[in-house]
Amino acid sequence: MELNNVILEKEGKVAIVTINRPKALNALNSATLKDLDVVIDELEKDDDIYAVIVTGSGEKAFVAGADITEMKDLSTIEARKFSSLGNKVFRRLENLEKPVIAAVNGFALGGGCELSLSCDIRIASEKAKFGQPETGLGITPGFGGTQRLARLVGTGVAKELIYTCKIVKADEALRVGLVNKVVEPEKLMEEAKAMATAIAANAPIAVKLSKVAINRGIQCDIDTAVMYEAEAFGECFSTEDQTEGMTAFVEKRDKSFKNK
Repeated sequence: MELNNVILEKEGKVAIVTINRPKALNALNSATLKDLDVVIDELEKDDDIYAVIVTGSGEKAFVAGADITEMKDLSTIEARKFSSLGNKVFRRLENLEKPVIAAVNGFALGGGCELSLSCDIRIASEKAKFGQPETGLGITPGFGGTQRLARLVGTGVAKELIYTCKIVKADEALRVGLVNKVVEPEKLMEEAKAMATAIAANAPIAVKLSKVAINRGIQCDIDTAVMYEAEAFGECFSTEDQTEGMTAFVEKRDKSFKNK
């Protein structure tokens, strides 16, 4: 697996994915999106990874956006293909069975904000800044920003951010519900790893099925959604981890999950 713009590291049950184009503020070009797609392949088949952290290299940017140098001369057809590539990769990340935490260390603009939105949880450095500045460049968000942002923070706030190209600091992002937590810059990865480790300590299949139930249920009516939940709940009782978790609880001992 040869990667030029993305770094994949593994620490125990946690994988760390770093977008690595610091000279371009980690901007997303086609090559970087394809690298990320390859990394997702690797994460999907690795049963020993229970949680994933996504971050950016350097101190300035998580991902400053999609690569404008690549985009500026695209035709209509080429632009649609570029948007489709980004949406395909981000949708795969969103549907990855392992929970994904975005550790946002700096600018998360345009495609960078959209990348964070495709993750399950966002932890931001106090230096982080978020925004969808696309309309100021004559385009719309193209990697899911018009859809995920509205679902996360509501249509009113999403429309304000997209229409005005407003850049919000981490504290404002926390206030509107765009991020889960804001921490000091030097504690960002420590906090992300602590959360990933806490997730990885629980039954992986139960966490996976919880993610599936949430992602499916949020798209439909409540009656259908609770049916999805019942399916997930029932499926857990076919696993060794459910037996281990409940037996350990009754016996008042430490549990040992095996992802089975």
